[in-house]
Amino acid sequence: MTEILNEYDSITLDEMRSIRLMNRIDTKFVTTVPMLRQLLLLAKDDYFVQESQGERISPYYTLYFDTPDCKMYNRHEAGHLSRQKVRVRSYVNAGLNFLEVKTKNNHGRTKKKRIEALNFDPENHSIFNVQSSLFSDFLQTYLKYPQQSLVRQVENRFDRITLVNKAKTERLTIDTNLRFHNISTNNYRFMEDLVVIELKRDGLQPSPILPLLTKLRIHPHGFSKYCIGSALTNADLRRNRIKPRLHSVEKILNSCNL
Repeated sequence: MTEILNEYDSITLDEMRSIRLMNRIDTKFVTTVPMLRQLLLLAKDDYFVQESQGERISPYYTLYFDTPDCKMYNRHEAGHLSRQKVRVRSYVNAGLNFLEVKTKNNHGRTKKKRIEALNFDPENHSIFNVQSSLFSDFLQTYLKYPQQSLVRQVENRFDRITLVNKAKTERLTIDTNLRFHNISTNNYRFMEDLVVIELKRDGLQPSPILPLLTKLRIHPHGFSKYCIGSALTNADLRRNRIKPRLHSVEKILNSCNL
């Protein structure tokens, strides 16, 4: 993958500040590593690749919180369009950590609010206290659930490639090497061959990646890391509505072995 990305023009984090797209429309796609290689070869003239500290593939870590009875998961699984997620996102190489609240409304638009989570350690997350008074004002403002009800549920790690179109109207995040750990059940699930692509646009600006995705028969496919990771690692969770998506993901993974 690195040899293909080295053919791209690069963009720095500072140059990307104007396209953070904190209020946006997201479209996800799921595919495999071999198909990703083809996509990257086709897209190299239309996109920049983000480079940070000399690296074009960056490790990420995420810790998801929910209520003990997983109200946020259940709301998503039940098909409600209006829903929330709470997480700490760690940009591992940069040593940056943020407590984030993601809110999706009935129109499919996502708003993300975040505050720096100082002293958070992805290797020792148990010492992080989301119920601390440091986060009270932030969570009371943006979260619809009581702060004191939050517990650690699922952690995941993945490697991310970030592309920006030459017009700088959209971002494309490409996540590979997904690994999930359910904290409450201590179950693991690794999905190294799966690729989750997310197109992030403010509105419906023309996108150079969409014709390429269509050409490669990579179609829109919902994939919430928290919900998929939870369903795969906790047999006690309700999964009736999410089962078709789980089967679809397994079918995509099995295609790698054909």
